Amino acid sequence: MKAYEMLLLFDPSLDEETREGLVEKAQGLITAEGGVVDAVESWGKRRLAFEINDATDGDYVLINFHNTPDAIAEIDRVLHITDPVFRYMILRRDDRE
Repeated sequence: MKAYEMLLLFDPSLDEETREGLVEKAQGLITAEGGVVDAVESWGKRRLAFEINDATDGDYVLINFHNTPDAIAEIDRVLHITDPVFRYMILRRDDRE
């Protein structure tokens, strides 16, 4: 398995329960294919450099995990169609193998 990190940018108007549900959904996507979640780090709300969907703030969550490269395509597909997720980025981490 390869090491990855995923940065999620959520709609800041979400309530805490919905936000936690989305984080659990992302963790479920990782573990569904046999992956392992190493760490989940909430960065909280921060000002955006430019507006996204008329929002000037965003709620950030960083997830470090290990998974197979084939599973990343499914995670990407599901996050792409999840509306409260403004943006996301999945990067492979060679320094964390």
